[in-house]
Amino acid sequence: MENVIQLIPVTPSIDQLARIIGNVAAPAFLLGAVASFISVLISRINRVIDRTQFLHGLTEGDASKAYLKADIPRLRRRAALLNRSLFCSILSAILTALIIIAAFICALFNVAHEYGIAILFMAALLTFCASLIDLARETRIALHDNDLRT
Repeated sequence: MENVIQLIPVTPSIDQLARIIGNVAAPAFLLGAVASFISVLISRINRVIDRTQFLHGLTEGDASKAYLKADIPRLRRRAALLNRSLFCSILSAILTALIIIAAFICALFNVAHEYGIAILFMAALLTFCASLIDLARETRIALHDNDLRT
C-alpha cells in the first residue's frame, strides 16, 4: 500500500507558495511587457490601415496626390510585418501565461517542473525576440518621403 502514487493534491505550505510566487515574478513582468508591446503593435497596425484606406479613397482625377497611390505596396509590406510581429507577441504572452499556470499546478501536485518551465520560458523569449525583429524590420521601411509630405 505504500507504493501507491497519491493523486490527491497536497496543499502547499505558505513557504512553498511564497517560493512559487517569487519564481513566477519574472514571467509576470514579461507578461506585462508583452501586453504593453501588443498595444503598441495594434496602434501601429491601425495607423497603417488608416493610411491605406485613405490612399484607396483617392480619386484617379486628383493628380496632385496620385503619386501617393504608389505607396500602397510599401504599406502592405509594413502591415504584413506588423501582423506577424503581433502574432509572435500573442504567442509569447500565451507561453508566458502557461509558465505561471504550470508553476502553480506543479506546486499543487508537488511535481518537479524546472525543465518544462525553462523550455516554456525560452520559447516565450524566442517568440518575443521574433516579434521585436519584425518590428525592427517594419520601422526600417516605415519612414518614407511620402510620409513627410503634406
